[in-house]
Amino acid sequence: MTFSIPSSRPIGFPTTRWAICPSLPSRVWGESIPEEPDRSIRSQRTPVLRYVLSTRRGAVTNASGSALAERLSVGGIELEVVRRGTGRPLLLLHGAQTVDPRARFLDLLGAHAEIIAPSHPGFGHSPRPADFETVYDLVHFYLEVLEALPHEKVTLLGLSFGGWLAAEVAVKCHHRLDGLILVDAFGIKISDRETPDILDVFNTSPQEVRRRSWHDPEAWALDFNALSDDQLVVRARNWEALCLYGWHPYMYNPQLKRWLRRITVPTLVLWGASDGIVTPSYGRAYSELIPGSRFGLIERAGHHPEIEQAEAFVDAVVKFLNR
Repeated sequence: MTFSIPSSRPIGFPTTRWAICPSLPSRVWGESIPEEPDRSIRSQRTPVLRYVLSTRRGAVTNASGSALAERLSVGGIELEVVRRGTGRPLLLLHGAQTVDPRARFLDLLGAHAEIIAPSHPGFGHSPRPADFETVYDLVHFYLEVLEALPHEKVTLLGLSFGGWLAAEVAVKCHHRLDGLILVDAFGIKISDRETPDILDVFNTSPQEVRRRSWHDPEAWALDFNALSDDQLVVRARNWEALCLYGWHPYMYNPQLKRWLRRITVPTLVLWGASDGIVTPSYGRAYSELIPGSRFGLIERAGHHPEIEQAEAFVDAVVKFLNR
Protein backbone atom coordinates (compact mmCIF):
# COMPACT_ATOMS: atom_id res chain seq x y z
CA MET A 1 0.00 0.00 0.00
CA THR A 2 1.50 3.31 -1.08
CA PHE A 3 0.37 6.59 0.38
CA SER A 4 0.53 9.49 -2.04
CA ILE A 5 -0.05 13.20 -1.59
CA PRO A 6 -3.66 14.07 -2.47
CA SER A 7 -4.01 15.75 -5.88
CA SER A 8 -6.17 18.41 -4.26
CA ARG A 9 -3.41 19.57 -1.90
CA PRO A 10 -3.46 23.32 -1.28
CA ILE A 11 -0.86 25.69 -2.66
CA GLY A 12 2.16 25.61 -0.41
CA PHE A 13 1.66 21.97 0.63
CA PRO A 14 4.93 20.88 2.27
CA THR A 15 7.25 18.55 0.40
CA THR A 16 9.75 17.45 3.04
CA ARG A 17 9.44 13.81 4.05
CA TRP A 18 8.65 14.61 7.67
CA ALA A 19 6.03 17.10 6.49
CA ILE A 20 4.00 14.05 5.51
CA CYS A 21 4.86 11.85 8.46
CA PRO A 22 7.02 13.71 10.98
CA SER A 23 6.96 10.98 13.60
CA LEU A 24 8.56 8.32 11.41
CA PRO A 25 12.37 8.21 11.42
CA SER A 26 14.36 8.02 8.20
CA ARG A 27 14.90 4.26 8.50
CA VAL A 28 11.33 3.50 7.35
CA TRP A 29 11.55 5.42 4.08
CA GLY A 30 12.04 2.71 1.46
CA GLU A 31 12.08 2.67 -2.36
CA SER A 32 9.75 -0.31 -2.64
CA ILE A 33 8.52 -3.34 -0.78
CA PRO A 34 6.89 -6.36 -2.43
CA GLU A 35 3.13 -6.74 -2.08
CA GLU A 36 3.79 -9.71 0.21
CA PRO A 37 6.71 -8.37 2.27
CA ASP A 38 9.41 -10.60 3.65
CA ARG A 39 9.06 -11.04 7.43
CA SER A 40 12.68 -9.93 7.73
CA ILE A 41 12.04 -6.69 5.84
CA ARG A 42 12.78 -4.59 8.93
CA SER A 43 16.50 -5.38 8.69
CA GLN A 44 16.59 -4.24 5.05
CA ARG A 45 15.39 -0.66 5.63
CA THR A 46 18.03 2.02 5.23
CA PRO A 47 18.08 5.75 6.05
CA VAL A 48 18.58 6.89 2.43
CA LEU A 49 15.34 5.47 1.10
CA ARG A 50 11.96 7.11 0.71
CA TYR A 51 8.84 5.86 2.43
CA VAL A 52 6.76 3.22 0.69
CA LEU A 53 5.37 0.49 2.92
CA SER A 54 3.13 -2.44 2.16
CA THR A 55 0.80 -3.88 4.76
CA ARG A 56 0.88 -7.56 5.57
CA ARG A 57 -2.06 -9.69 4.58
CA GLY A 58 -4.16 -11.16 7.34
CA ALA A 59 -6.12 -9.80 10.27
CA VAL A 60 -6.69 -6.08 10.30
CA THR A 61 -5.05 -4.46 13.30
CA ASN A 62 -5.24 -1.02 14.77
CA ALA A 63 -2.34 1.31 15.50
CA SER A 64 -1.41 -0.54 18.66
CA GLY A 65 -1.25 -3.92 16.97
CA SER A 66 -4.34 -5.28 18.72
CA ALA A 67 -6.92 -7.06 16.61
CA LEU A 68 -9.74 -4.76 15.62
CA ALA A 69 -12.75 -5.73 17.71
CA GLU A 70 -15.55 -3.46 16.57
CA ARG A 71 -16.80 -1.38 13.67
CA LEU A 72 -19.25 1.50 13.62
CA SER A 73 -21.16 2.14 10.40
CA VAL A 74 -22.51 5.67 9.89
CA GLY A 75 -23.57 7.29 6.62
CA GLY A 76 -22.08 4.48 4.58
CA ILE A 77 -18.67 4.80 6.26
CA GLU A 78 -17.47 1.91 8.40
CA LEU A 79 -15.25 3.23 11.18
CA GLU A 80 -12.92 1.26 13.37
CA VAL A 81 -13.80 2.01 16.98
CA VAL A 82 -12.34 1.34 20.41
CA ARG A 83 -14.95 0.80 23.13
CA ARG A 84 -14.38 0.57 26.85
CA GLY A 85 -16.48 0.56 30.00
CA THR A 86 -20.14 1.02 30.79
CA GLY A 87 -22.26 3.86 32.09
CA ARG A 88 -22.81 7.34 30.77
CA PRO A 89 -21.76 7.59 27.10
CA LEU A 90 -18.62 9.51 26.20
CA LEU A 91 -17.67 10.06 22.55
CA LEU A 92 -13.90 10.51 22.33
CA LEU A 93 -12.38 12.23 19.29
CA HIS A 94 -8.67 11.50 18.95
CA GLY A 95 -5.83 13.78 17.90
CA ALA A 96 -3.09 13.23 15.33
CA GLN A 97 -2.87 9.54 16.19
CA THR A 98 -5.67 7.10 16.81
CA VAL A 99 -6.46 5.89 20.32
CA ASP A 100 -4.27 3.03 21.51
CA PRO A 101 -6.62 0.47 23.08
CA ARG A 102 -3.85 -0.40 25.54
CA ALA A 103 -3.75 3.16 26.90
CA ARG A 104 -4.10 3.20 30.67
CA PHE A 105 -6.54 6.10 30.72
CA LEU A 106 -9.12 4.02 28.82
CA ASP A 107 -9.38 1.43 31.57
CA LEU A 108 -9.40 4.07 34.30
CA LEU A 109 -12.07 6.17 32.60
CA GLY A 110 -13.98 3.08 31.49
CA ALA A 111 -14.79 2.42 35.15
CA HIS A 112 -16.96 5.55 35.07
CA ALA A 113 -18.24 5.86 31.50
CA GLU A 114 -18.92 4.03 28.26
CA ILE A 115 -16.14 5.23 25.96
CA ILE A 116 -16.74 5.25 22.21
CA ALA A 117 -13.53 6.21 20.38
CA PRO A 118 -13.76 5.99 16.58
CA SER A 119 -10.87 6.56 14.20
CA HIS A 120 -11.71 9.56 12.02
CA PRO A 121 -12.28 8.87 8.31
CA GLY A 122 -8.81 8.62 6.80
CA PHE A 123 -7.13 7.72 10.11
CA GLY A 124 -6.24 4.26 11.39
CA HIS A 125 -8.18 1.72 9.35
CA SER A 126 -11.22 3.93 8.81
CA PRO A 127 -11.74 4.66 5.10
CA ARG A 128 -11.81 8.22 3.82
CA PRO A 129 -14.41 8.99 1.16
CA ALA A 130 -12.86 10.64 -1.88
CA ASP A 131 -14.80 13.86 -1.26
CA PHE A 132 -13.71 14.20 2.39
CA GLU A 133 -11.06 16.93 2.24
CA THR A 134 -11.76 19.47 4.99
CA VAL A 135 -12.32 19.64 8.72
CA TYR A 136 -15.93 20.51 7.99
CA ASP A 137 -16.48 17.15 6.31
CA LEU A 138 -15.41 15.57 9.61
CA VAL A 139 -17.53 17.96 11.67
CA HIS A 140 -20.69 17.23 9.71
CA PHE A 141 -19.89 13.55 9.77
CA TYR A 142 -19.69 13.58 13.57
CA LEU A 143 -23.02 15.38 13.70
CA GLU A 144 -24.36 12.30 11.90
CA VAL A 145 -22.55 10.04 14.37
CA LEU A 146 -24.28 11.80 17.27
CA GLU A 147 -27.64 11.25 15.62
CA ALA A 148 -26.85 7.60 14.97
CA LEU A 149 -25.69 6.69 18.49
CA PRO A 150 -28.41 5.02 20.62
CA HIS A 151 -28.11 7.63 23.36
CA GLU A 152 -30.25 10.67 24.00
CA LYS A 153 -27.21 12.68 25.05
CA VAL A 154 -23.46 12.08 25.21
CA THR A 155 -20.44 13.85 26.65
CA LEU A 156 -18.05 14.88 23.87
CA LEU A 157 -14.32 14.73 24.62
CA GLY A 158 -11.76 15.93 22.08
CA LEU A 159 -7.99 15.53 22.24
CA SER A 160 -5.75 17.97 20.33
CA PHE A 161 -7.00 17.94 16.70
CA GLY A 162 -10.05 16.09 17.98
CA GLY A 163 -10.64 18.99 20.36
CA TRP A 164 -11.02 21.27 17.36
CA LEU A 165 -13.61 18.89 15.91
CA ALA A 166 -15.41 18.70 19.26
CA ALA A 167 -15.59 22.48 19.60
CA GLU A 168 -17.00 22.83 16.08
CA VAL A 169 -19.59 20.13 16.78
CA ALA A 170 -20.60 21.78 20.06
CA VAL A 171 -21.14 25.12 18.31
CA LYS A 172 -23.55 23.45 15.89
CA CYS A 173 -25.23 20.87 18.11
CA HIS A 174 -26.60 21.43 21.62
CA HIS A 175 -29.48 19.02 22.01
CA ARG A 176 -27.39 15.81 21.78
CA LEU A 177 -24.61 16.92 24.14
CA ASP A 178 -24.53 16.55 27.92
CA GLY A 179 -21.11 18.15 28.26
CA LEU A 180 -17.93 19.10 26.40
CA ILE A 181 -14.31 18.38 27.35
CA LEU A 182 -11.50 19.95 25.32
CA VAL A 183 -7.98 18.66 25.95
CA ASP A 184 -5.03 20.64 24.53
CA ALA A 185 -7.31 21.51 21.64
CA PHE A 186 -6.52 23.18 18.32
CA GLY A 187 -9.04 25.23 16.38
CA ILE A 188 -8.81 28.99 16.98
CA LYS A 189 -6.46 31.90 16.32
CA ILE A 190 -5.45 33.84 19.43
CA SER A 191 -2.31 35.79 18.48
CA ASP A 192 -1.79 38.29 15.66
CA ARG A 193 -1.44 37.21 12.06
CA GLU A 194 2.34 36.90 12.21
CA THR A 195 2.54 34.97 15.48
CA PRO A 196 1.90 31.21 15.31
CA ASP A 197 -0.22 29.79 18.12
CA ILE A 198 0.33 26.13 17.24
CA LEU A 199 3.65 24.47 16.44
CA ASP A 200 3.90 23.59 12.74
CA VAL A 201 4.47 19.87 13.19
CA PHE A 202 4.70 19.31 9.44
CA ASN A 203 7.79 21.49 9.06
CA THR A 204 9.47 20.85 12.40
CA SER A 205 11.99 18.09 12.96
CA PRO A 206 10.67 14.91 14.61
CA GLN A 207 13.09 15.41 17.49
CA GLU A 208 11.74 18.90 18.22
CA VAL A 209 8.13 17.78 17.89
CA ARG A 210 8.81 15.04 20.43
CA ARG A 211 10.60 17.42 22.78
CA ARG A 212 7.68 19.83 22.77
CA SER A 213 5.00 17.15 22.99
CA TRP A 214 5.95 15.69 26.36
CA HIS A 215 6.88 16.84 29.85
CA ASP A 216 9.39 13.96 29.86
CA PRO A 217 10.29 13.27 26.20
CA GLU A 218 12.77 10.50 26.95
CA ALA A 219 10.24 8.51 28.96
CA TRP A 220 7.77 8.57 26.06
CA ALA A 221 10.12 8.10 23.11
CA LEU A 222 8.51 5.67 20.68
CA ASP A 223 10.56 2.61 19.70
CA PHE A 224 9.90 2.36 15.98
CA ASN A 225 11.85 -0.91 15.79
CA ALA A 226 9.12 -2.48 17.91
CA LEU A 227 6.35 -1.46 15.50
CA SER A 228 5.00 -3.73 12.78
CA ASP A 229 4.83 -2.62 9.16
CA ASP A 230 1.08 -2.22 9.59
CA GLN A 231 1.55 0.06 12.58
CA LEU A 232 4.04 2.19 10.65
CA VAL A 233 1.64 2.46 7.73
CA VAL A 234 -1.15 3.54 10.08
CA ARG A 235 1.03 6.28 11.56
CA ALA A 236 1.92 7.52 8.08
CA ARG A 237 -1.73 7.43 7.05
CA ASN A 238 -2.69 9.39 10.16
CA TRP A 239 -0.18 12.13 9.38
CA GLU A 240 -1.29 12.33 5.78
CA ALA A 241 -4.94 12.69 6.83
CA LEU A 242 -4.04 15.32 9.42
CA CYS A 243 -2.17 17.29 6.77
CA LEU A 244 -5.09 17.04 4.34
CA TYR A 245 -7.66 18.22 6.87
CA GLY A 246 -5.64 20.77 8.81
CA TRP A 247 -2.99 22.25 6.53
CA HIS A 248 -4.65 25.51 5.47
CA PRO A 249 -5.44 27.48 7.51
CA TYR A 250 -3.05 25.65 9.78
CA MET A 251 -5.12 23.87 12.45
CA TYR A 252 -7.71 26.58 13.00
CA ASN A 253 -10.96 28.01 11.69
CA PRO A 254 -10.83 31.83 11.42
CA GLN A 255 -14.54 32.01 12.32
CA LEU A 256 -14.64 29.56 15.24
CA LYS A 257 -13.36 32.03 17.83
CA ARG A 258 -16.38 34.24 17.19
CA TRP A 259 -18.89 31.42 17.49
CA LEU A 260 -17.63 29.67 20.62
CA ARG A 261 -20.15 31.79 22.51
CA ARG A 262 -22.85 29.52 21.08
CA ILE A 263 -21.64 26.61 23.20
CA THR A 264 -24.20 26.29 25.98
CA VAL A 265 -23.37 22.89 27.49
CA PRO A 266 -21.12 22.60 30.57
CA THR A 267 -17.53 22.70 29.34
CA LEU A 268 -14.18 21.68 30.81
CA VAL A 269 -10.94 22.77 29.13
CA LEU A 270 -7.93 20.70 30.26
CA TRP A 271 -4.32 21.44 29.40
CA GLY A 272 -0.94 19.88 30.02
CA ALA A 273 1.14 22.43 31.93
CA SER A 274 4.23 21.57 29.86
CA ASP A 275 2.54 21.54 26.45
CA GLY A 276 4.95 22.97 23.88
CA ILE A 277 2.76 22.25 20.87
CA VAL A 278 0.06 24.68 21.96
CA THR A 279 0.72 26.44 25.25
CA PRO A 280 -1.48 26.75 28.36
CA SER A 281 -1.98 30.47 27.66
CA TYR A 282 -3.75 29.46 24.44
CA GLY A 283 -5.87 27.04 26.46
CA ARG A 284 -6.86 29.73 28.95
CA ALA A 285 -7.87 32.04 26.11
CA TYR A 286 -9.87 29.20 24.55
CA SER A 287 -11.69 28.59 27.82
CA GLU A 288 -12.51 32.28 28.32
CA LEU A 289 -14.34 32.33 24.98
CA ILE A 290 -16.77 29.59 26.05
CA PRO A 291 -19.52 30.78 28.42
CA GLY A 292 -19.22 29.18 31.85
CA SER A 293 -16.22 27.07 30.87
CA ARG A 294 -13.84 25.77 33.54
CA PHE A 295 -10.10 25.60 32.88
CA GLY A 296 -7.74 23.10 34.48
CA LEU A 297 -4.00 22.47 34.27
CA ILE A 298 -2.48 19.01 34.60
CA GLU A 299 1.01 19.26 36.02
CA ARG A 300 3.96 17.26 34.67
CA ALA A 301 2.13 16.67 31.39
CA GLY A 302 2.70 17.96 27.88
CA HIS A 303 0.39 17.78 24.88
CA HIS A 304 -0.92 14.34 25.88
CA PRO A 305 -1.99 14.54 29.54
CA GLU A 306 -4.30 11.54 29.09
CA ILE A 307 -1.16 9.46 28.47
CA GLU A 308 1.50 11.16 30.56
CA GLN A 309 -0.64 11.68 33.67
CA ALA A 310 -3.50 9.23 33.18
CA GLU A 311 -4.68 9.22 36.80
CA ALA A 312 -4.79 13.02 37.12
CA PHE A 313 -6.48 13.30 33.74
CA VAL A 314 -9.17 10.76 34.57
CA ASP A 315 -9.71 12.30 38.00
CA ALA A 316 -10.41 15.69 36.41
CA VAL A 317 -12.73 14.18 33.80
CA VAL A 318 -14.68 12.12 36.35
CA LYS A 319 -15.15 15.13 38.63
CA PHE A 320 -16.59 16.98 35.66
CA LEU A 321 -18.87 14.08 34.75
CA ASN A 322 -20.12 13.92 38.35
CA ARG A 323 -20.70 17.66 38.62
